[in-house]
Amino acid sequence: MPIIKSAKKRVKVARKATIRNSKTKRSLKASVKAFTAAVTGKDKKAGEALSKVQSEIDKAAKKGVMHKNKAARKQSQAARAAKAAGVKPAAKAKAAKPVAAPVKKAAPAKKPAVKKPVAAKPAAKKAPAKKPVAKKVAAKK
Repeated sequence: MPIIKSAKKRVKVARKATIRNSKTKRSLKASVKAFTAAVTGKDKKAGEALSKVQSEIDKAAKKGVMHKNKAARKQSQAARAAKAAGVKPAAKAKAAKPVAAPVKKAAPAKKPAVKKPVAAKPAAKKAPAKKPVAKKVAAKK
């Protein structure tokens, strides 16, 4: 059991990360199995399974469970398998048309603000020239 406070915290953090990673891995494996079953059985829902697999792979890569290059490779393999089986990707749901906002009347045109002319700064006064200071020479006796 760790004694140092930071080591205790690392144990807690690692435990939480392990649980989170195992959930991600479990959902990824389930979606991959569903996809392979859909592709081999040529289900109509294979396109949806493909998008689900790609989504789960992206999540795993984002969370660091899977390396990004491995994730890209797995997505490519899934897409290739779907294409070979003749599965079309699931069509994205069409977004509802946005309701047009009521047209506001244009505000009456405002007159442009008149800028006040900037007063010229007075010229700085010149300091009188300093007289050269005569050096005092002490006569040595």
